[in-house]
Amino acid sequence: PELFDAVAKAAIPIIDTFNSQALANTVNAFAKMDHGHSELFEAVAKAATPIIDNFHSQHIANTVSAFARTRHATQTSKLLFTKMSDAITVNTAAFQDWDDMALVAIS
Repeated sequence: PELFDAVAKAAIPIIDTFNSQALANTVNAFAKMDHGHSELFEAVAKAATPIIDNFHSQHIANTVSAFARTRHATQTSKLLFTKMSDAITVNTAAFQDWDDMALVAIS
């Protein structure tokens, strides 16, 4: 836990510089270690929402899975999931790379 707390402390101030893959990988790593650092997850949700159109299917799958596994449910994360849903619904062509592995990551 100390390592993950240190990573979160270093990442939060610069989270806005992360691209979609880095955001997804960060929360995914925390979730895999069962370390739901709420400040970090909030920061990722805030940073991810405006760049949701840059997320590939795997990034979405990993992000959704991480938030679900850590049970991080706040107004900020709900807004993120609404934006994800809107992006998928409105721009289905952007998600043609959605594959079985992306679906497995969510489950």
